[in-house]
Amino acid sequence: MSLLRVCYQTIEFGDVDIHLRTLRDKQQYLDVDDIAKKLGISSAIWSLFGVVWQSSEVLAHLLFDYKIAGKRILEVGCGIGLTSLMLNHRLANITATDYHPEAEQFLLENTLLNKAKTIPFVRTGWGDKKSGLGKFDLIVGSDLLYEGDHVDLLSGFINLHAKPHCEVIIVDPGRSYHARFSKKMITLGYSHSQGKPENTEYLTEPFRGQILRYKR
Repeated sequence: MSLLRVCYQTIEFGDVDIHLRTLRDKQQYLDVDDIAKKLGISSAIWSLFGVVWQSSEVLAHLLFDYKIAGKRILEVGCGIGLTSLMLNHRLANITATDYHPEAEQFLLENTLLNKAKTIPFVRTGWGDKKSGLGKFDLIVGSDLLYEGDHVDLLSGFINLHAKPHCEVIIVDPGRSYHARFSKKMITLGYSHSQGKPENTEYLTEPFRGQILRYKR
């Protein structure tokens, strides 16, 4: 029997409900056979994949009415997978990735909870050159730049999987590395813009971050 405590919640997008099974809180921890530890995921950050963060809500709401027809979409660092689940509801061609060994099972259970089709998932790190993911028209993610080495790792991973003409959208909560990341993306040939979300009434607290956009 699992020692993890979970909870269920519903995120509303207009008249669309996305149901989520998440960790009950950030205090949860269950690393069977030290699988996460062997991947470099400490007990202090183990639970971070399994809760809903402000940035992921902003990203999901931004993409709720985004033009996705004909686009192959990748969510990087999907965590609990809110954006992927919402895009899956819209019948988007969405693939999800995360480094955490529990992310895939939670995503699968949440697709079943929403009575939706299975979302392709690849567990991969940003330094992986042979993930088999292929190329994408739109790459998205939220709250990804929380360590300094993520600037080079994430930009390289995105560039590896971006089609020649590609759009990248990352919601950053205001961490200190996003300016360095934007400079790195520019050196890789992307244009850059950023701004605040137009509407955040669905959030319980003010959002102090930015929506980062890159195109080439």
